[in-house]
Amino acid sequence: MSRHATRYAPDRGLTTRMVTTMFFIGLLYVVFVGVLIALLGRAWPMVLLIAGGLFVAQFWFSDRIAAFSMGAREVTPEQAPELHGAVDRLCALADMPKPRVAIADSDVPNAFATGRNQDNAMVCATTGLLRRLSPEELEGVLSHELSHVAHRDVAVMTIASFLGVLAGMMTRVALWGGFGRSAGRDNNGAGVLLLLIPVISAVVYVISFLLTRLLSRYRELSADRAGALLTGRPSSLASALTKISGEMSRIPTRDLRKAEPYNAFYFVPAFSGESMATLFSSHPPLQKRLDQLGRVSAQLSGGGDGGER
Repeated sequence: MSRHATRYAPDRGLTTRMVTTMFFIGLLYVVFVGVLIALLGRAWPMVLLIAGGLFVAQFWFSDRIAAFSMGAREVTPEQAPELHGAVDRLCALADMPKPRVAIADSDVPNAFATGRNQDNAMVCATTGLLRRLSPEELEGVLSHELSHVAHRDVAVMTIASFLGVLAGMMTRVALWGGFGRSAGRDNNGAGVLLLLIPVISAVVYVISFLLTRLLSRYRELSADRAGALLTGRPSSLASALTKISGEMSRIPTRDLRKAEPYNAFYFVPAFSGESMATLFSSHPPLQKRLDQLGRVSAQLSGGGDGGER
């Protein structure tokens, strides 16, 4: 078996939805850059330069920046034997390389994985998660996170979210950059340009944001299913989901707000009120995740196919 092929089960239904969503995100990106080139005329090389530079920077460094921002501290097997032991067992079960293992000092019970591929991946659990979960529940959560690593979900989400970053950057360039210097030669043309670019960028940002959140929800469902099938214990993952979601209500609001910007990385989102709407959530509703795990349990018992419908 290839070093990068794992035993994590694919889900054709969810994969098709993810690919379709990525297609529309990519199409939106191509149309957006095309419109900018048409509007900017001879300035189009700068558009491509900015787009290429931003993409490279986000693809190579965003996961490391996120891990640093969330306080991930790499630990050795001697420092965290139970956490390392669980990761070792799951990696052996999945036939995948072991990622770096880290702990974040936070009472918010959560976990996340970063890394654009299996060779530079890291899986992290918070101290709040380690205190609250049983060994079986912890393995369920870690299996979910390792599924993200095996399926290169961090790279997928980085690419998908790049369009929103580009749209925001182009708005700033249009407002504060050199395009306004053409106003002396063509006041009307420059005025229209400075109006069109921010408007188009804002529309593109909103659409790409919604598509990326939709993709993130598909990704979480896929990781739940693959993780549960790998361990053969969907009830442990369901128990962890229920326990963590319940514990979130006991975490101080200020701590949840600090964690909320990184919801797309986390196992369970840290809600602070404003992000409760399903349309804007990076994760599917708890009940939908539990229902899917119930179908996986029925599949493992011989009573169904367990796939997402």
